[in-house]
Amino acid sequence: MFRPVIPPVIVAQERDYWVICKPSGMNFHSESGDIGIVQYIKTQYPQQTFYPVHRLDKMTSGLLLLATNKVAAQHFSVLFANHDIEKYYLALSDRKPSKKQGTIKGGMKPSRRGSWMLTKATENWAFTQFFSTSYSDGIRLFLLKPKTGKTHQLRVALKSISAPILGDERYTGAPKDRGYLHAFQLSFQWQGKSRCYQYLPDSGDCFVDIQTVLEKKGWLQPESLNWP
Repeated sequence: MFRPVIPPVIVAQERDYWVICKPSGMNFHSESGDIGIVQYIKTQYPQQTFYPVHRLDKMTSGLLLLATNKVAAQHFSVLFANHDIEKYYLALSDRKPSKKQGTIKGGMKPSRRGSWMLTKATENWAFTQFFSTSYSDGIRLFLLKPKTGKTHQLRVALKSISAPILGDERYTGAPKDRGYLHAFQLSFQWQGKSRCYQYLPDSGDCFVDIQTVLEKKGWLQPESLNWP
């Protein structure tokens, strides 16, 4: 059985759901002989039932919600469909973006070999808000807030502004030890209470002193920012 170098971290265990941190490089579903994140968690906690309610790409690390009963899973599906769950991501690029902050929007269209591309059409609409800042020598840090949840949305969005994600070779990113996209924070209402979960990247040679940079920029509370 595939065992990730950095195992999944259990961030929170609630009655209706768990929040875990998925490592970069681990598939969501089991394939090609490698166990996926959901099956891995099930084998580690066989007494617990899990229902995945959203997903992360193989290269993406970060926060993942797993419902623990069917009723909760159905409710989360509604929240995601209505865009009532706020998601925030961190990404790195070694290319200069065509704009440093703003919105990236357009239609998502299938391209070659399982890739996607952004078009001016409105079909399969994707909408992303973002800020960026100088991070380290030749590297730029992006704080991303997807308003929709399309396949490869953030990866395609950054490529479209000439700043493909570091390590994302599918979308012309420079080769690195991992794909530098991390699901940083999840916020939502559950049973009348505000819930917020945050987890900083814990792997990657280029994610250096990330907390200090986020603190200086005021990005540790992304929900309070004046988003473009």
